[in-house]
Parts: sequence; C-alpha cells; structure tokens
Amino acid sequence: MSLRLNVRSRCRCLIALVTSWAILPGPSSTRAFADEHDSPTKTPIKHVVVIFQENVSFDHYFATYPRAANNSPNEPQFHARPGTPTVNGLTGVLLTANPNSANPFRFPRTQAATCDQDHNYGDEQKAFDSGLMDKFVETLGNGPGTDGNLICKTSDVMGYFDGNTVTAIWNYAQHFAMSENSFGTTFGPSLPGALNLVAGQTHGVNQPDSPGSVVDGSAVGDPRPIMDDCSPGGGGQPGQISLTGTNVGDLLNANNITWGWFQGGFRPTKVVGGKAVCGSTHTGSDGLPKGDYIPHHEPFQYFSQTGNPHHLAPSSTDMIGQTDQANHQYDLADFWTAFHAGHLPSVSYLKAPGYLDGHAGYSDPVAEQGFLVSTINALMNSPEWRETAIVIAYDDSDGWYDHVMGPIVNPSTTSEDALTGPGTCGVGKAGSFQGRCGYGPRLPLIVISPFAKQNFVDGTLTDQSSILRFIEDNWNLGRLGNQSYDARAGSLLSMFDFKHHAPRLILDPSTGQVVEEGEDE
Repeated sequence: MSLRLNVRSRCRCLIALVTSWAILPGPSSTRAFADEHDSPTKTPIKHVVVIFQENVSFDHYFATYPRAANNSPNEPQFHARPGTPTVNGLTGVLLTANPNSANPFRFPRTQAATCDQDHNYGDEQKAFDSGLMDKFVETLGNGPGTDGNLICKTSDVMGYFDGNTVTAIWNYAQHFAMSENSFGTTFGPSLPGALNLVAGQTHGVNQPDSPGSVVDGSAVGDPRPIMDDCSPGGGGQPGQISLTGTNVGDLLNANNITWGWFQGGFRPTKVVGGKAVCGSTHTGSDGLPKGDYIPHHEPFQYFSQTGNPHHLAPSSTDMIGQTDQANHQYDLADFWTAFHAGHLPSVSYLKAPGYLDGHAGYSDPVAEQGFLVSTINALMNSPEWRETAIVIAYDDSDGWYDHVMGPIVNPSTTSEDALTGPGTCGVGKAGSFQGRCGYGPRLPLIVISPFAKQNFVDGTLTDQSSILRFIEDNWNLGRLGNQSYDARAGSLLSMFDFKHHAPRLILDPSTGQVVEEGEDE
C-alpha cells in the first residue's frame, strides 16, 4: 500500500545512518534550489544521473528474479510484490543440467565477497562458444587459487546472488523499470564498456597494437589513459593510450548543456613536481588496500578535449558542470557540492570509489548497495527529483555466467576475436572498424525516475550506447558519427511513462529493504 509520508524527514535520518559511506556531505534540507532549465528537452526529464557500476552479468544479479531463497531470520528478506513479472533468468535444466561443466548456484549473503573472474575480450567470446554458452568454467573461471584473501574456484563463475543479498537492486527493479535484454556494446573489460557509454566507440587509439589491450586501433583491454597524472604505466601495467574522435561531452559542450563525470578519489591527495597524486585508499572486500581512483574507469580522460590531466578542482561551486580548469572531470564530492548548492548538472555520471563500485575481488554487492542507496535516497529527497532520471548500468560482466547471447550487430575479424571461430566474430564488413565485436554479455540496466514504469520488465534490445542515445535525443544533440554504436542503439523510452508518476522509494542502505514509500510530490 502506497502512503503519503514525510519522506524528507526520514531521509535526513538515513543520511545520518550512512556516514560511513563518506559520500554525502550533509542533509539535503539545508540546500538551495535553483530552477535553471535553459535547455529544451524532448521529455520532461531535465536531469540524467548515470550511476556506472562494475562487473556484473544479468544472471549474476537476476538469475531467479523475483524469487529469493529463504535466508536465516537475521538476514534481509525479499518478498516480491503481487504481480511482479518474471525475467529471462535461470530455470529448469539451466539450473539442474546446465551445458557448462558446473551448474549455477546461489552465493549466500555471507559470501558476498567473491573472486574476480576472467573477462577479457577474446576469452569471453570463447566462453560463448558460438552461442552454446557452455565454456564459462574452463575459459573464464578464476581458480583454483586466491584473489587477495579470497579463495577462488573455477566453478565460482557460475555463481549468482538473489534478493536476499542484492536486496536494494531487486527493490528498485520491482518499483521502477528494469531491462532483461540489455547488453555490453562489445565484449571485454572495463575500458571498452566505459568508452561505449560515452562515445559508442572504442576505435581511434593512436598507440601501436598491443595484444590483449589494443588491436587494429581499437581498445579491447584496460590500457590506462596517458593524459592522466594518476595513471600508472610500465611495470607490468598494460600500457597507456589516448583516443582521437569525439564523445558525448563534445556534443554537450557544443549545445551549452551542463555536465560532468564525478569519480571517487579523483581529487589529488598531494601534488609532486606539478603532477597530481591520487593517494586515497580504503580496505577492499578482499582485505587489501584499494585505491579509490581507478584511471581506466574514467573514459573522458582518454580524450584530450575532455580530459583534466592534473585533476584540477573546479574554480568555484557555480562552475561545476560548466567549462573551466576542471573541464567537467571532478571528484565525487564535487557532485554533492553542486547538489547542495542547487546546481545539479543536466547530465551527471557518477563513479563510486573502488571499494564501493561492486567489482568482484576488491568490492562486493553489499558494499555497492550502500553506495547506491545513499546516493539515490538523497536524489529522491531533492526538489530536482520530479524532473530526474537515474540509470544504474554496468561496464562489463566480469565473466560471470549468463545464458543469453545477444545478436552480432557488429562483426569483427581480428587476432583477438573468437566468438564464431579463431579470429572471427561473424563476418567482418569491409571498411568497418575492427576489434569491436558486439553485442557482448548481457548486463543489468535499471531506470529509476518519477517517469519510470512501475514494476516493469523491458524486452527492448538495448546496449550501453543506448544511454548515450537517450542523452543525445533528450537534448537534441545529434549523433557522434564515425561508426559510433549510438546510430543503431535501441531506445530506453519504453521504460518510461510520462503520463503517470512513480512514488519515491526510500531504502535502508545496509539491508536494501524498504523504509518508506510515498507518493511523488
């Protein structure tokens, strides 16, 4: 039953409870509100906030949605709302007689911390085995061995969580809109996913090919940005690169739309010889120190026109989202500074510090949940909420098992490809950029907004560049061209209903359970 409640008062209490997440500077009741809508939009949405998380396949989080196993009484419980639709998850023989050498299994909440799996561009294609989806254990499983202080088994790659661990994610899904048919734009690890999010393009690398990192001018691995003081190079690292071409930041700048990429740990801890040092760390889920700032998770730093090589701070609060010395690249704390000042940019990309980004090994779903919920609670408690859309998306699958292969919309024939045979991902097209085999693995995608359809599962074929296309279309930016995936990306609009308003939903950051549900104001 939906009740009209004092959501703002409750949210102030929640913020006090989650100060350990260190992302919210204070209660939102103290902030000002500037209603500055200078740019016309095609929809009522004036603010898009993309929360870009790490390394989760669709089945890894939604295998049995909306049915969760019964946990012990002292753990969070998930009970689906009446009428909650099912998804294309794991049932029947996929659970009991899977074509892989091990059956899928449920990770309990006590085992939220798991080992990182192999998620290389070519290895993921081998695991897909021309669509048979049966080589995950042999190809992508990380083990036997250890990952930090975690013990790894190759069969772990078949593991999944349910609503008693990823409780907040499941609650958002059944109160708002989720996709069951959204894919990584291409195969591969974090960098290709991040580049596809903002450019729909991984081609244009101006450094020589490097097996596993760059092939035929396309980034297929995780080489670091060469134009970044905090980017390591050499010493066993996969090298450093930059990219030519354009990204969504160029389109937003050309149309005077405020925007920014906000990442945990971006603010330097010191400057040595004129170069920034990003030294902030936290203990990860593997028990080891993890840097908050991870350079290859920051796609705009690879482009000279949108980079902030020295990690310079914005010249003032009013300039956050505008073009100044920070060049739209910020620390996550700057997002909250702008938020509390009533200067929420039109388009914001949020990247959690490493230990909260959900990446297996150094993070986990429970840590991720705290970041997501405390962030979304604050946004729901703001005056801008009535015109906001939040998109929760992921950069890659981490290699975790998923049973669905998407269509090959972009063939490739390079030495790194292996989807339909050695060196092949379909039949390459003359004149097309290579090393961009896609679509890749199926990934979670959730839209949270007053305009999101409620308890809705979308079957529209989409990918990471669909988020790019939504931003382009909403602000009439046009397309990037140069074979960007944005030209073919499926639309997110079927996840919205602009005639009805979904109520706010306040969750507990620790458990992910519903605290209050109230009508939109």
